[in-house]
Amino acid sequence: MFTLPAVTHTASGDWRRVGIEIEFTGLPLARAVEVVAAAIGGERREQDAAHCILAVPDAGDFAIEIDWAFLKRQAAEQDGGSGEGWIELLSLAAERVVPLEVVGPPLPLDRLEALLDPLVDALREAGAAGTRDTVIAAYGVHINTEAPDLEATTLWRYVASFALLQWWLVDAHAVDLARRVSPYVDLYPEAYTRELCEAGPPESTGALLAAYLRQNPTRNRALDMLPLFSELDAGTVQAAVDDDRVKARPAFHYRLPNCLIDDPAWSLGDAWEGWRVVDDLAQRPADLEALAAAFLDRWRPLLGVDRAAWCTDLSPWLRDRGLV
Repeated sequence: MFTLPAVTHTASGDWRRVGIEIEFTGLPLARAVEVVAAAIGGERREQDAAHCILAVPDAGDFAIEIDWAFLKRQAAEQDGGSGEGWIELLSLAAERVVPLEVVGPPLPLDRLEALLDPLVDALREAGAAGTRDTVIAAYGVHINTEAPDLEATTLWRYVASFALLQWWLVDAHAVDLARRVSPYVDLYPEAYTRELCEAGPPESTGALLAAYLRQNPTRNRALDMLPLFSELDAGTVQAAVDDDRVKARPAFHYRLPNCLIDDPAWSLGDAWEGWRVVDDLAQRPADLEALAAAFLDRWRPLLGVDRAAWCTDLSPWLRDRGLV
């Protein structure tokens, strides 16, 4: 079940959209494509040994691909794109170590459950495995939620909301050790959280971007703001982070949740719920201001903020305000 956030529409009046990326293993690419196509329909638009695009009516293009840039590049270059010499290697890799990824198009909030729940159920029944499949598995779910608007104050509220909740979210999501020690979902530095709380909303998006890049000149963050900031100022982002994987889009790139696709009790709604709390807190300026003040009040020179105590106290604080 996907609980709708407090703000469901953009400033222009359209439904906010969400793009979901699901990483998993346990299936060869060809089988995964069959399963996804059977679950949600779609016509194969293009395909090689490393990826396939399914055009789903009234939804958009779903990509099913092997999540390894080197193998994808080699497959595309071999044999005029057929990748015949790589098919066996790619299949073995996908089944054992290298995750497959289903990358969905931006979907309106009110359509997430109807389209994505059948997809996840079908992959699970076919044998897809998630984060806990191996000790080295760092598979996750990425959630790309459209911002309600691109005003500086709005974006600051979202970044501050996540920064204040990030320690609690690691516990709430029970983020797997393999993912926590990987570089892909690093949290914001505590010094950046303190800076956000002390400075408050910036006068411009340029000021917010500059402060972010000083502390986070990398795409490896649990809440990666580079795609959204690239939508506003791609040149400044590329000057600080020269990485062609950063794609501009007006959405928050949240990548903290595990993918527990092989657990019948798990759903994408569980992964979404953490972000929903962030989203709703961002819409409560008074509560956000109070939480920022509490964070600063707990900060101690050299010691910072006691993470365990902060998380312990945050849970009842969120419950009292109906956020969880």
